[in-house]
Amino acid sequence: MYYSNRDVRLEEMPKPKIGPGEIMVKVMACGICGSDVMEWYRVKRAPLVLGHEATGEIAEVGEGVKQYRVGDRVFVSHHVPCNNCRYCLKGHHTACETLHTTNYYPGGFSEFIRVPRINVEHGVYPLPDDLPYEDGTFIEPLGCVVRGQRLANVQSGDVILVLGSGVSGILHIQLARVLGAERVIATDINEYRLKAAMKFGADAVIHAQENVPEKFLRLNEGRFADHVIVCTGAESASKQALQCVDRGGTVLFFAVPKPGVDIPVPINRFWRNEVTLKTSYGASPEDLKESLKLITEHKVNVHDMITHRLSLGEAGIGFKLVADAQKSLKVIIEPQR
Repeated sequence: MYYSNRDVRLEEMPKPKIGPGEIMVKVMACGICGSDVMEWYRVKRAPLVLGHEATGEIAEVGEGVKQYRVGDRVFVSHHVPCNNCRYCLKGHHTACETLHTTNYYPGGFSEFIRVPRINVEHGVYPLPDDLPYEDGTFIEPLGCVVRGQRLANVQSGDVILVLGSGVSGILHIQLARVLGAERVIATDINEYRLKAAMKFGADAVIHAQENVPEKFLRLNEGRFADHVIVCTGAESASKQALQCVDRGGTVLFFAVPKPGVDIPVPINRFWRNEVTLKTSYGASPEDLKESLKLITEHKVNVHDMITHRLSLGEAGIGFKLVADAQKSLKVIIEPQR
């Protein structure tokens, strides 16, 4: 039960009961997302059970459910679109009101979750027998990355600058490599994460407190980036992004500063040089399918990104690790430990 980043409690609550069209999933693994420790976003709704990267085994099947059986290994998407509204029909599934209001109960950091009918119909993904549950927790975060790079139109031969080398930043580095990027350069304020960025495919790294535009030009033969991908909510990173994008390039705001923070945009320069500013949020069902494919085909190495595996009783330690953002990457909670 989440009260704040420093106050995560192990509490007993009744096991959920499922109805027709629903399933019960015994949670085997659930990753702590960077958004889980965004206190400005989470504390206003506390106390609540978080966790939206859940994999597990189907424990119960409700009346009318034909496509799944008890014992099936699955990943469950917490948010699902309606697939019928004007936004879904235009490909903006993550702008769908249904997607923003759906969820499973009570949250992935629990022993069991009740999966509503709409999530059963549009958000359950069978896992291959040889895919570890912990690796399956990356389906959602990698799906978000897949969507972001698709919207930004990342292509073979592009030069990419990734600002922030946490979990999402490293997934962006790896996916850019899969898509054929010519060069990937990453930043962070943390030496541990800069080393991780190099390990997972960056050609070079820049400490974020350096003069990033100047250093990037030296590393990229005097030219700025085709795509700048912002993977941190730090205001300084958003400003650096606007300074480091090349003519005809794109800035993808995968992460944004907290509400109330505005970033001045050099609109005249961008107008003259056809610079695009893009935002990306969440993942659609197709993005999640592509993510699962990338993981099962071992094109993106998620397994080695896991640095901590903890029990439910140790969830508070996990939240502190992710919030501190020091010597950790992916922290996984295993409720059945």
